Amino acid sequence: MQKKYYTIKEAAKILGVTPLTLRNWDRTGKLKAYRNPVNNYRMYKASQLELFLRKMDRKHFS
Repeated sequence: MQKKYYTIKEAAKILGVTPLTLRNWDRTGKLKAYRNPVNNYRMYKASQLELFLRKMDRKHFS
């Protein structure tokens, strides 16, 4: 079963960037993170990461 949410470290590994890059993208609005209501950590939806990867692929092959 696939996870619904990923931590910033897991999301960075999936996207091939550093956690710092994800923090910057969140701050600039390129890829917004959801916040865990208990500890306020950044979390990323699996569907959100898949969509972002598809967009990156389209830009790469255009």
